[in-house]
Amino acid sequence: MKTTHLFVTCLAAVAVGCSNPSDRVKPESERMALEAVQSAELPQLTFANESHDFGTISEGDVVETEFKFTNTGKGPLIISSAQGSCGCTVPEYPNEPVAPGEEGVIKVSFNSAGKPNQQSKTVTLTTNSVPSTKVLTITANVTPKAN
Repeated sequence: MKTTHLFVTCLAAVAVGCSNPSDRVKPESERMALEAVQSAELPQLTFANESHDFGTISEGDVVETEFKFTNTGKGPLIISSAQGSCGCTVPEYPNEPVAPGEEGVIKVSFNSAGKPNQQSKTVTLTTNSVPSTKVLTITANVTPKAN
């Protein structure tokens, strides 16, 4: 019995002694400070508006809008992709990096052909900022064609 107890005690001591402090979960404040340092040189995508309502349009109309943004971060902003939620929503975005403090525009066109009634579509941007994705929204009330 004493041998078993001694063996378990030694095993526990070895396990505790061999643990790596970096494997432990860091406190929330330390994690937040690390994230702040890591993101200090990153770009920041700031939009004047993240949604646009076209109001009432007729089915078949092709409408466009622009989403203006500023890189409010400290590093060059790179937009690697812009994806519409369907083929009727087509975004255009800058292919060149946007310098800190500079402005840019995301142009979005919406083709309402075959899309009667209330519509809500999105454009998802993928960038090198934190967070790495941004979603823009367009809406329209599409008056159906008369049959």
